Amino acid sequence: MASRQLNLQRVLSLFCVLLMVETVSGARGSLTEAHIGPQFSASGVNQTPMDDVSIQCREVCSLNVSDRCDFVRTTPDCRSEGGYLNYLEGIFCSFPPHLLPLAITLYAFWLFYLFLILGVTAAKFFCPNLSAISTTLRLSHNVAGVTFLAFGNGAPDIFSALVAFSDPRTAGLAFGALFGAGVLVTTVVAGGIAILRPFTAASRPFLRDIIFYMVAVFLTFTALYLGRVTLAWALGYLGLYVFYVLTVVLCTWIYRWQRRRSLVYSMPGTPEMLSDSEEEPVSSNSYDYSEEYRPLLFYQETTAQLLAQALNPLDYRKWRNKPVSWRVLKVFKLPVEFLLLLTVPVVDPDKEDGNWKRPLNCLHLVISPLVLALTLQSGAYGVYEIGGLVPVWAVVVIVGTVVAAVTFFATSNSEPPRFHWLFAFLGFLTSALWINAAATEVVNILRSLGVVFRLSNTVLGLTLLAWGNSIGDAFSDFTLARQGYPRMAFSACFGGIILNILVGVGLGCLLQISRSHTDVKLEPDGLLVWVLAGALGLSLVCSLVSVPLQCFQLNKVYGFCLLLFYSSFLVVALLTEFGVIHLKSV
Repeated sequence: MASRQLNLQRVLSLFCVLLMVETVSGARGSLTEAHIGPQFSASGVNQTPMDDVSIQCREVCSLNVSDRCDFVRTTPDCRSEGGYLNYLEGIFCSFPPHLLPLAITLYAFWLFYLFLILGVTAAKFFCPNLSAISTTLRLSHNVAGVTFLAFGNGAPDIFSALVAFSDPRTAGLAFGALFGAGVLVTTVVAGGIAILRPFTAASRPFLRDIIFYMVAVFLTFTALYLGRVTLAWALGYLGLYVFYVLTVVLCTWIYRWQRRRSLVYSMPGTPEMLSDSEEEPVSSNSYDYSEEYRPLLFYQETTAQLLAQALNPLDYRKWRNKPVSWRVLKVFKLPVEFLLLLTVPVVDPDKEDGNWKRPLNCLHLVISPLVLALTLQSGAYGVYEIGGLVPVWAVVVIVGTVVAAVTFFATSNSEPPRFHWLFAFLGFLTSALWINAAATEVVNILRSLGVVFRLSNTVLGLTLLAWGNSIGDAFSDFTLARQGYPRMAFSACFGGIILNILVGVGLGCLLQISRSHTDVKLEPDGLLVWVLAGALGLSLVCSLVSVPLQCFQLNKVYGFCLLLFYSSFLVVALLTEFGVIHLKSV
């Protein structure tokens, strides 16, 4: 049982990757000729006086260079409702026009670093705490897999959708990211797994997941056609996901019941039952190599030594054995990992002490609530002054210091306290809001790049945002396939994206309806959204037909066909975006 739990934690750590984003509200800005001023009408933006003229931020590139900064600062459509930095002002006001390539290069590097922050936070802090919470709540492996594990995998897509649906200007990012990630995962990732390690797919779980995902895509396609999402429609999304979770639990219970029954009658499991198993064989050749690194002579470490060791993000044994590429990436990760170690507690149920670090955990009681106050709604709540005298962050520091002092003197370095499991919830919230802040900046940067290059939010969502959010899942699934778990990796391709689209769209629209008390109006960016939805539906139909025809034997030919499908889709989407391919409007 212990080896099985250890294997589950290892698989959980491989599966968990990338991002949460806090929901922010926004409104589309409109600007009349009187608001623009004479300097912009002379530039040719709109010289016809009208009472209600909506000015798009993308028109900034058609202005004279001297007018762009004022346009960005005065146009409501160029304002960012969330985040810490105004990237459009940085491009058009802080950098001279001839240094625009330098600004784009810096933004691209910062975008890469933000994705790195998302990956490190999710893999090493967010998902381990989710695993600890599921263990504390004593959830079964399947329930934890389709709830906490899937939530950890799909957090970037889900909360990016929450942000995007809260602002009509960025709704295209939600559709592009959700549909784009769906096409990417079901073609490139699934095809790559089949190429790396041909295998036999579990028939009933595969059919179950792909049918549920097709229903979710059909609901979204219908909502796009109707142009709005009502309260009943949003609740239907969430209800469908609850039904999916119950179906997974019921199917697993039926399979185990059949397996126990076959063992009672001393009959071997039929080939179909064995092929439908969602559990991979667990290797019995396991050995704890950490025993070799334990010192022969034990000594009592001081509190300062424990704190320094807990805050060290570098494992020197791994550093000596890793290649140069890993070391270069690790250098970029070190500042992020140190900051996260300082601010986010992690509970590990597999360790005897549960990863209890007394001095660091007591420090977390002060720093983690402070991070919560300064990152929630981009710090708007943290700087609020209670009674006009004391800011909220100061009260948080005082209360946290008192709690930390009591905890420090009431506990010991060697034994974790009974309430240590509460640190998993604190670490979950803190890491979630760290991902909130990073992913909000990702959305703002992508929107700014769309303004500069005159690209729709949909194409940015299906390319940069979808690739960034899915790259971690891809590497995790490929790693599982190489280690001999291709069936588990293939199942994750469909199980995670079901949560993304159902909870992403359903919860995002539900929050927006609760704020505005009206239906959510969907305004997709032209025909590209329809091309994207059609490509996703076509890929699912092809898999639904071709996989059973192959008797669920997935080989390299099937994998290369999926890669060819994605390449063709990407070419058609880009040609449609740039107007080379003209499609009739719906």
